Amino acid sequence: MGRAQAIRALGAMSGTSLDGVDAAMVLTDGETVFETGQSAYRAYSPEETATLRAALGRWPGDELEAAARVIHDAHVDVLSRFDDVHLVGFHGQTLAHEPRGRGTHQLGDGAALADALGVPVVWDFRSADVRLGGEGAPLAPFYHFACARSLEAREPLAFLNLGGVGNLTWIDPSKDRPEVDSALLAFDTGPANAPLNDLMTERRGIPFDADGTLAATGTVVDGALELFLDEGYFLKMPPKSLDRDDFSLMLDLVRELSDADAAATMTAMVAAAVMRGIEHCPVPPARLLVTGGGRKNPVMMAMLAAGLDCAVEPVEAVGLDGDMLEAQAFAFLAVRVMRGLPTSCPGTTGVRAAVGGGEVSRPASSRAVRLG
Repeated sequence: MGRAQAIRALGAMSGTSLDGVDAAMVLTDGETVFETGQSAYRAYSPEETATLRAALGRWPGDELEAAARVIHDAHVDVLSRFDDVHLVGFHGQTLAHEPRGRGTHQLGDGAALADALGVPVVWDFRSADVRLGGEGAPLAPFYHFACARSLEAREPLAFLNLGGVGNLTWIDPSKDRPEVDSALLAFDTGPANAPLNDLMTERRGIPFDADGTLAATGTVVDGALELFLDEGYFLKMPPKSLDRDDFSLMLDLVRELSDADAAATMTAMVAAAVMRGIEHCPVPPARLLVTGGGRKNPVMMAMLAAGLDCAVEPVEAVGLDGDMLEAQAFAFLAVRVMRGLPTSCPGTTGVRAAVGGGEVSRPASSRAVRLG
């Protein structure tokens, strides 16, 4: 298509860390990212976070009205700050994820959001992939591929998102499309910030270990780390994915440790899970570009750099925004859905063939409040 046919899309992401909603603009035709634009963040209040946390693990049909209202209101609040929006990509809030069981559940009503904003909304990105045998996650790899192409990378590289769960995207930038064989390999590496944040909330009454300050004063307990790495998930071949609370054993393994030693050990668990994940890559990446909140934890980044034989850098090193990359990804994917392009493939989710997920909802009435 090209720049003349590009769409100004706005993506939103509320991750498993339950801290708030990221929103970001992208000008794209669903293949090339021509520009990234304005972004915004809307934090959840402590009360809103508690409401969402209480809804984790629940499925459609459960009592979710309060959590649904939090998701709707927060998204309307942040998305209505943007002008000249043609399309919205709405991920919703993942509450439960069992791709080999009951499926996947992202709370949020894209049709109601379209009515509130007055623009088309693409949502429910994961369900089609799961129905066709895929993991339904991760979904950002197609955007990572576009970013790698824009960087004119010549060697394989990898993106690591350290959000609530860690996920890795290995990319061969010599391929011309993300869905072709061997262009991508993506999977969840293991837990990332979610259990560490739960520890900080439980022990210290604060949402996270800012700058790894507590972990920096502690000592990694090798016995707990070894027990963590005995988990069968690390032997499973990718593609593979996790629910937020699949590794609740992490908290049990550090239950008897001091706050500092528990934080240091859990941070080491996150890094060790990534190291195990890198072993699955077809060839080692030349560089690892880190996005998500974990890149701001110098202890975690130092552990990764010490354990890997490649450069470990925040995505800002190549001019990308690590706070907004996932929100940008869902703007990009929304455009792909509108164009009928695939959003996942066997190498990213294990789905049987390349598939385009996502449901499109258009505003029901011209009386809806419009952006811009």
